[in-house]
Amino acid sequence: MAPPEGPGGGAVAAGGGQQGQGQQRQQGGMGQTITGIIRMAVFWYFISKFISPKKAPTDPSILISNLFQKGDYVDMWFYLSEQERFNDFNNEGALIWHETNIPYAIWGPESTRSLSLKYYPSEALKHNGTLYAHVFFARSGYPPDPSDPEYQPLAAFGRTHPVVVYLPKSKTDKRKSLLGNSEDSKKGEVVSQVVDDSQADSKDDGPVEWISYWKPNVTINLVDDFTKYPHNAVPPNIAPYLNVEPTSGNYFPTIFFNEFWLLRDKLIALNETVAELTLNLEVGPISMTKWQIFMQIDQSFQVHRSYGSMIEGEADELKRVFLEGNPYLLVITMVVSMLHSVFDFLAFKNDIQFWNKNKSMEGLSAKSVVVSFISQLIVFLYLLDNDTSWMILGSSGVGCCIEFWKIGKAMHIEIDRSGRIPMLRFRDRDSYAGNKTKEYDDLAMKYLSYVLFLLVACSAVYSLKYERHKSWYSWILSSLTSCVYMFGFIMMCPQLFINYKLKSVAHLPWRQMTYKFLNTIIDDLFAFVIKMPMLHRLSVFRDDLIFLIYIYQRWVYPVDRSRVNEFGFGGEDDQASAGEVPAIKEEEKKTN
Repeated sequence: MAPPEGPGGGAVAAGGGQQGQGQQRQQGGMGQTITGIIRMAVFWYFISKFISPKKAPTDPSILISNLFQKGDYVDMWFYLSEQERFNDFNNEGALIWHETNIPYAIWGPESTRSLSLKYYPSEALKHNGTLYAHVFFARSGYPPDPSDPEYQPLAAFGRTHPVVVYLPKSKTDKRKSLLGNSEDSKKGEVVSQVVDDSQADSKDDGPVEWISYWKPNVTINLVDDFTKYPHNAVPPNIAPYLNVEPTSGNYFPTIFFNEFWLLRDKLIALNETVAELTLNLEVGPISMTKWQIFMQIDQSFQVHRSYGSMIEGEADELKRVFLEGNPYLLVITMVVSMLHSVFDFLAFKNDIQFWNKNKSMEGLSAKSVVVSFISQLIVFLYLLDNDTSWMILGSSGVGCCIEFWKIGKAMHIEIDRSGRIPMLRFRDRDSYAGNKTKEYDDLAMKYLSYVLFLLVACSAVYSLKYERHKSWYSWILSSLTSCVYMFGFIMMCPQLFINYKLKSVAHLPWRQMTYKFLNTIIDDLFAFVIKMPMLHRLSVFRDDLIFLIYIYQRWVYPVDRSRVNEFGFGGEDDQASAGEVPAIKEEEKKTN
C-alpha cells in the first residue's frame, strides 16, 4: 500500500525507471585489473568454502539449520523511518510496500516483486538527515509486530538498512584559466572530482565536508541457504550475516541488501532544492554462490584500494563494463589483455638483454635514447602532479630508471667535480662518434627539432588559451605530456633516417621490436573497443606507421655481413671462424 503524501515526507507510487546521472570517466588498461580482482575473489571464495576454523562435528544435535523450508510462503513489509530502531507498525505513513505469498528460495517470476515510487523528503532529511529502510518478513498469515497477539517469534524476522549514505563532498576543481578568463574561472568552480573517502581526512586542504546521498535503488535478496553449520564453527565470511534465533539456536533466512550494481554516480545528493526522489524497490532470491562472490569482489576492491593499486572510482568503472559491455567482448578483452602483458614482458626482457650485451653504438641513435628518457620523465612528473596511484607511479618511475640506465650504455657518463656543484657529463662512445652514425643522427635531429619545437609551441599556446590548469607548472607538464602522446613518432624518426643513410637494419634489436609490434596490434584492438582520449587513440596508430616503415626497411635493405650486430659480432667473423676449423683439421692430418 502507498501512504498519502504528507508535509514531513512520504511516497507516491509511480512508474518509470531511474535515469542515470553522473559524468563519464576514462577507461584504459582495464583488463589486467579485472583479471586480478576475479582471480582474488574466486580464490577467497574457495578457501572460505572448503576451509573452516574447526572440524565440523558429526553429531547432528549441535548443528544449526534454517528455520524455513524451501517453498515456504512469506509476507514482506517495507517501512521507511528516520529512526534506526523501528516499532511503530501501526503507522500507515511509514509503510511503503507490502507483498504477500512470496515463495522462499523458489526461482520463478512469482518470487520476484518490484515497485517504483516517488518519495518526498522531509526538511530534516534535506539537511543531512538520515533515513532507514526496515524490512520484515513473516510466514504468510503471521504479523511482524511483536505486540500482536498472533505474533510468533520463530515465524518473523527483519533487518534495517540505511537508504541515505554519507560521503565526502566532491572537491571543487582547482584548475583555472591562467590568462584570467572569467568564464573559464567560473567553469572551474562547477567541475568536480570524486574524493576518496578512505583518504579524505589525510588531505592538507582542511576539513572535508560530508554530505548525504540518496540511494535510488534498494534490492532485497533472500539468500538461498539451507546449510547445516556447526554451532561453534560457522565460516567467518558468513557468521556476521547469520541471524540466529536464541531459543532454538537455528537461523533465519539471510536478508541481503544488494548494492553491488549501485554505482556512485547514480547516488543523488540531498539538499534543500530536492523536492522529490525516485525509489526503485525489488525483492527476490539470490543463490549462496552469487552472494559469496559479490561479497568477495567487494572485499577485493577494498584490498586494492588499501594497497593503492586502485583509485576511487575504478571499481565503479569495472562494474560499468560488466553492466554495459558485451559478454563476448569482455572475454576477448581479458584474453587480449593477458597476451598484451606477456608480450610487454617479453619486449622488456629482450630490451634489457640487448642493451646489456650491446658493445657498439654503430648504427644506433644515441639521441633517441636521451629523448626517450626525457619523455618518460615528463610522463612521470605529469602522473605525480595528478595524484595517480602509487603502483602506476612506481611502474613509471622504474621505466625512468631503465631509460637512464640505457643512456649509460649508449654514452659515457662522468661526474664533473671541477665546479662547486658536481655535474653529470655525457660523452659519446667511440663506436658512435667514429663513423657516420653520429653525423646522420645529428642531421636527423637538427631538422626534426625544428618541427618538434613548432608543434610544442602551438600545442602549448592552444592549451594555455582554451584549457584550464592548476598552475603554470601544471600547464608546462600538461603541454609537454600532450606532445609526448601526439608527436612521439618524431622521436623514432632519427633511427629511420640512420637506417636509410646506412642502408642497413642489422644493428636493431628485432626480437624486442617484434614483441612491441604485436603489442601495437593489440592496442589497435583496444582503440576500437574501449573508450579512451582521442590523443591516446591517435598515438596507437602512429606507432603502426613507424613499425610498418621499419618492416619495409628490413625488406629493402639486404643483410650486411661486414657490419657488427647487437652483440658486437659480424657475419664475416662467423665465416672466418667456420673456415679456420677445416684448415686446422687439415694441418693436424699433415703433422700426423
